Amino acid sequence: MSQRSIRSLFTPKSIAVIGASNSPARAGCIMMKNLLSSGFDGPIMPVNPHATSVMGVLAYPNIESLPVKPDLAIICTKAERVPQIAETLAQFGCKTAVIIASGMNQCVADDGQTLAQKLTESGKRYGMRILGPNSLGMILPNLGLNASLAHTSAQPGKIAFVSQSAAVCTTVLDWANNKGIGFSSFISLGDAGDIDFDELLDYLGRDSKTSAIMLYIDSINERLRFLSAARAASRHKPILVIKSGRSAEGGNAARHHTGASSGNDAVYEAAFRRAGMLRVNDLVELFAALESLAHLNPLHGERLCILSNGGGPAVLSVDELIIKGGKLAQLSEETKSKLAAVLPPTWSKQNPVDIIGDADGERYANALNILMDSDELDAVLVLHSPSALGNGNNIADAVIAAASKHPRKHRVNVLTNWSGEDSAYEARRRFSKAGIPTYRTPEGAVRAFMHMVEFRRNQKLLQEVPQSLTNNSDTATARRILQQALQSGRKVLETHDARAVFSAYGLKTIDTWFANDADEAVVIAERAGYPVALKIQSPDILHKSDVHGVMLNLADAEEVRHAAAAITSRVRAANPDARIEGMIVQKMALTAGTQELRVAVLNDPVFGPAIMLGEGGSEWEPTRDAAVALPPLNMALSRYMVIQALKTGKIHDRHLPNGLDMAAICRMLTQISSLVIDCPQIEGLDLNPVLASGDTITLLDINLRLTEDIKDNSARLSILPYPKDLEETATLRNGLQVMLRPILPEDEPKHLAFDNSLSDEDRYKRYFGVRSQMTHEEMAVLTQIDYAREMAFIATIKDDSGDDITLGAVRASIDPDNTEAEFAMAVRSSHQGIGIGKLLLEKLIRYFRAAGTPVLTGYTMFENRNMASLAKSLGFAVTFDMEERLIHMHMDLSKS
Repeated sequence: MSQRSIRSLFTPKSIAVIGASNSPARAGCIMMKNLLSSGFDGPIMPVNPHATSVMGVLAYPNIESLPVKPDLAIICTKAERVPQIAETLAQFGCKTAVIIASGMNQCVADDGQTLAQKLTESGKRYGMRILGPNSLGMILPNLGLNASLAHTSAQPGKIAFVSQSAAVCTTVLDWANNKGIGFSSFISLGDAGDIDFDELLDYLGRDSKTSAIMLYIDSINERLRFLSAARAASRHKPILVIKSGRSAEGGNAARHHTGASSGNDAVYEAAFRRAGMLRVNDLVELFAALESLAHLNPLHGERLCILSNGGGPAVLSVDELIIKGGKLAQLSEETKSKLAAVLPPTWSKQNPVDIIGDADGERYANALNILMDSDELDAVLVLHSPSALGNGNNIADAVIAAASKHPRKHRVNVLTNWSGEDSAYEARRRFSKAGIPTYRTPEGAVRAFMHMVEFRRNQKLLQEVPQSLTNNSDTATARRILQQALQSGRKVLETHDARAVFSAYGLKTIDTWFANDADEAVVIAERAGYPVALKIQSPDILHKSDVHGVMLNLADAEEVRHAAAAITSRVRAANPDARIEGMIVQKMALTAGTQELRVAVLNDPVFGPAIMLGEGGSEWEPTRDAAVALPPLNMALSRYMVIQALKTGKIHDRHLPNGLDMAAICRMLTQISSLVIDCPQIEGLDLNPVLASGDTITLLDINLRLTEDIKDNSARLSILPYPKDLEETATLRNGLQVMLRPILPEDEPKHLAFDNSLSDEDRYKRYFGVRSQMTHEEMAVLTQIDYAREMAFIATIKDDSGDDITLGAVRASIDPDNTEAEFAMAVRSSHQGIGIGKLLLEKLIRYFRAAGTPVLTGYTMFENRNMASLAKSLGFAVTFDMEERLIHMHMDLSKS
């Protein structure tokens, strides 16, 4: 459905309340009361067949008698009546409906459909959008609209809040009003039968009235759409999310609440991180984060200075900052000298700046002014502990006055903590009113600051240019082996069967052979050379060590025979029903000075394949033991995953002689990601252990699980990978061979060189004016694209050293509803006139036609007549806007 249709949810000019009532206990009465008291500038039309008026407003007996078609209808009736009412509203021409009733997913109609399904079908049939069911409603303070059942309204502000939980909505609303924090939008999503997180993120990400977005999530329905929308919105605005169901029991409760699969919490965490969102763990953190978002400017750096009238709270702040990975600002001698001139001789003479317990407002203000004028910090945390020698309220006023002397655009942010309750309440209220974030504890203030730091780091890491990795993968061989296994009825491949699959992706395995019995194991061991390891082979045993099915360092034939008998006996005793197919013989790996890791891929019910990294061992609980990432991975994203694993203690760098090598581990993770993407037959895999020895990574034990339910990547992955199938070669008019392919994040340096190669005239035509060289952040947007909602094709050739040179690029962004794509194109000035532009634009047309996009459009300047001529020759309708001096190119892709 189009963003144009969801816009009516945020810009209603008329409202109908179906089920409006004068009875105080009914939802229809509360809704009317909130609507009438919020100051909405438009008709509010109650519908009630049994009342002449509702709360003094003329009522209408039915929908058909309404004097105007409502932009927004709020249905406050029982669940069983909702589908028919929605059908009538949709036929009448209503654009959007909010459904209050709950339980519609559980109620089944006579035709076997749930009431929720019937409701959604009615909306789709007539193009009416639906918020809910089970929604508390929505509040748009800037419109004076309170179309909710909340006990209070929201104040105007620039934060959008979207929640699946009505109870969390009212809690956050109550707290925010107490703090004087306002919202641009306040939306209760409910069961999300139609309008879901993805559409709201797309709208709010573009909304000029919204500077930050906060989400409360129980579960996600559309993983691909959700992550695409979140990745797009988080490029421009911070998105904070609180997700329930961190425990297994909590996940079950969330599933009962929403009816959706809860999924693995560690995978949710990875998805949020990949999308650039910041997760908070509880409502206390959520409130602190909300306080930060409401009042802090974007951070230009991470250096924090602490100003305090007591040593204890300052030390607690420093501890929390360092534990969370923050940076303490280092003060120069010049700054210390300035502080010494206004502080007692006994001040701390360092950061934290302890200005002594008898400090008054003047001392605080003098010190704060010096710090804020310094270039040595990015934020200052002002702490105050109750003291009989200094009035906390007066000091708060002095801090507010000092901070106000520095423009809001000044890069130093100010945070405050006035400790205590009764003595600190009034000061905290004054800070909130002045727009300065304030917190109840020093640790809470630091955690709120670190939320902003983490958001900044996430953005930088997600824009990092990945190292190029030569792709020598033999995908055809890997797929053939896996398909043959499925055709022969095998759904589990162990090391000896899977070696060739991993070898096709450049992954090294230990020499491994299968033996039917002890005699064959001896023959293999004699040929391979001692020492060897012997392992039981059974499709019913995942972790061989758990049943004592492994014996190591066997030095001769007698030891091999004895081990084979002992292993078989132990396994039969531990698991009598296990099918024993034979033995696995492996060369013993040299483990001295190396480290054991574990890598797994699981198929999450919400987000699909997820890659996990931890330490070797049979005990494995992903939420506790592994760092998690979603494919596709490149070298930069793999490095981010390893850093997360080290930072959270999932793996440890034990500084062994041949231990962890970052580049080697990243190559392994990236290759595994490619394997999982290229081979949809893979349901899951477990590599345990993986031996890390310097730059050599060896897979010792492989368990690879296959599925016959083979889906394409758009159905199984959460993030679309690089579409390698769109690569093609072509010949230009001058005989030059070029590669036409989608752009990659690794292309950023070459794409910058291409952009810089354009002449001043070509740059003027491309960018509709004079512009400076592209920044890294701008180039990251152009090269790190989301293939689910945009496409960029480049034409490249090889130089003498074998590196790619970009000769031309065409790109188009699709609106979230795939109704229209808008393109732009440029060709290297030195290679124009030989057919590059035509090849690229033809490829773009074929791509969007195959994707089902109805319309392809573009604009160019009057001066760029060559572009207009090319477009016209390819079938575009070309029109001239004389007033704007632009040429508009339009193609209906539905026509062949």
